[in-house]
Amino acid sequence: MRTTATDPPDRGLRRVVTWVAVLNLGYFGVEFAVALAIGSVSLFADSVDFLEDASVNLLILLALGWSLKARARVGMGLAAILLIPALATLWVLWSKIQLPVPPAPMPLTLTALGAMAVNLGCAVLLVRFRHHRGSLTRAAFLSARNDVFANIAIVLAGAMTAMVPSVWPDVIVGAAIMLMNADAAREVWQAAREEHHLAHDGQP
Repeated sequence: MRTTATDPPDRGLRRVVTWVAVLNLGYFGVEFAVALAIGSVSLFADSVDFLEDASVNLLILLALGWSLKARARVGMGLAAILLIPALATLWVLWSKIQLPVPPAPMPLTLTALGAMAVNLGCAVLLVRFRHHRGSLTRAAFLSARNDVFANIAIVLAGAMTAMVPSVWPDVIVGAAIMLMNADAAREVWQAAREEHHLAHDGQP
């Protein structure tokens, strides 16, 4: 039997993903502006990731009530979206290596702490829905969870840069965020493929 968008779990999920999308879109603007101002690879990667998270949650909102097969297709699309921050980070990382000026540690650290608060809040909101609707909500939860760890790493990079001015803590953390997004994309793709096989097997 097909689950409709009016089912109670979907109503709760709809409210949650709407809030998560708004929070991510709002902090994207904050972090992106700071990243450009201080020349931070890690903040740039994380800001693009905020935009990606907002897009993922908006797609989930649109896909609620769709069939299993349709959700699997959207899940595969989300896996591709999760790679966008990784590709953007590659370009910024290369540019930073060519011009190795360390970012200002104080705005780097404070912005990362703000991002951590937003991502932790989003992860708490999404945790009870992480197995609901398969690959769709898994994409949103994985993004929020990974971002909390990424923000902790950025805070540490800020502390290291304050002690020993160097471009490398910021560059290394930016590269790590890129790899985390690539791994999240792989997990979402696998979940979407499982849904795709279930749909072809005729299961609801």
